Amino acid sequence: MSVDSLAFDSVLGLCQHQHRRIVLGVLAAEQRSVTFNDLTQAILKYNHQRPISEASEDVLTEIRLSLHHVHLPKLAAAGLINYDTEKELVEPSEQFDQTQPTLSTILTADPSLDTPMKL
Repeated sequence: MSVDSLAFDSVLGLCQHQHRRIVLGVLAAEQRSVTFNDLTQAILKYNHQRPISEASEDVLTEIRLSLHHVHLPKLAAAGLINYDTEKELVEPSEQFDQTQPTLSTILTADPSLDTPMKL
C-alpha cells in the first residue's frame, strides 16, 4: 500500500463520525481558530438542525462531552488540529492544510452537510 493510500485511509477513518466531519468542515471553511462553543453550535446546526437556544441541556452536555473527550482528542492525536483545552480553542494544523483536498472530497460527498459550512 502506498503512503498516499495510507494517508487517505487515515483521513477516511477520522471522518467516520459526523461530529468530526462537522468540526473539519467548519475549520476548512473558516481557515482560522474557532472556539469550543462555535463547534458545539455548528454540530447543533448541522446534526440536530436547531440553534443553541432551542437545544436541551442534555443534548448540549452530550455534544460537549463527546467533543472534549472523544472527537477533538482524536483529531489532535492525528495531527489535524491543535486543541487548547484551557482557552477552548481549536485551530487547523499544518497537516490539516496538507490533507484539505482529501477532506474536501469526503465532506462534499456527505449528503447531510452543506459545504462550505458556515458558523
